[in-house]
Amino acid sequence: MAFPEAEKIWFNGNLVNWDDARIHVLSHVVHYGSSAFEGFRCYETERGAACFRLRDHLRRLFDSCKIYRMKIPYSLEELSQAVLEIIRANRLRSCYVRPIVFRGYNSLGVDPTPCPIDVAIATWRWGKYLGADSDQKGVAVRVSSWNRMAPNTLPASAKVAANYMNSQLIKLEALTDGYVEGIALDSYGYLSEGSGENIFLARDGVLFTPSLASSILSGITRNTVITLAKDLGIVVNEQQLPREMLYIADEIFFTGSATEIIPVCSVDRIPVGNGQRGPITEKLQKEFQAITSGEKEDRYGWLTFVY
Repeated sequence: MAFPEAEKIWFNGNLVNWDDARIHVLSHVVHYGSSAFEGFRCYETERGAACFRLRDHLRRLFDSCKIYRMKIPYSLEELSQAVLEIIRANRLRSCYVRPIVFRGYNSLGVDPTPCPIDVAIATWRWGKYLGADSDQKGVAVRVSSWNRMAPNTLPASAKVAANYMNSQLIKLEALTDGYVEGIALDSYGYLSEGSGENIFLARDGVLFTPSLASSILSGITRNTVITLAKDLGIVVNEQQLPREMLYIADEIFFTGSATEIIPVCSVDRIPVGNGQRGPITEKLQKEFQAITSGEKEDRYGWLTFVY
């Protein structure tokens, strides 16, 4: 399947043609993975196109860059306006948005400071991340042989390109073995997350999710689900979770900006619950979709309208 191109990309303050948004092969980012990025969806609502938690995603982008001493040459407000500008330029009613900040072309030592900081924002239409009917049927996953990064090695709370080499190992292993996705453990053997998703487990009506100490990304959709669950009277515990909880959970689901909320139907060929989407997962999906579609009031101010 060809990449679903759009007409324009926002690149260092200018709108350029999709095919003209290029960098030099000796750019620092190509050789050392020196970039931070974000990903979020713009939804078509009854009032028009709206970005979901735009400022929260951009704030995390600034946080990621701060950890790596990358000073973004734009303010958060300027990047917010740039996101809306590129969506309008591409005349999109719904799309995925990918802002990226990276070290460009100047020198090739490990020291990145001589290199300029470049910024780009791309948008494209993107369907269900884990498959067309994954939101109802769920996905089969395995526990990966690859662990997440140990503390004080690579910062898991920074959404940076280098971390996703670990994610690729998890994903490739899962696909090679016939699964849709993998679940990684942290360096202590506790549950961490998927290759690009946070994870929740339900047991006896209570939700459990790994804490930030388990080498996970602090997911915006994860935070959204915790907030919505509490609204619905569902208890949520953030804590260390042993691997065996996967096998005795009543429900398991992934969350992520691309993934949204996707049930897990089996882990290591062991069915989760009855092997189908559970009631808590379905309830949270419906609440999430009601807000992102504009059907229900945006009571937390999560939507930023494009037009």
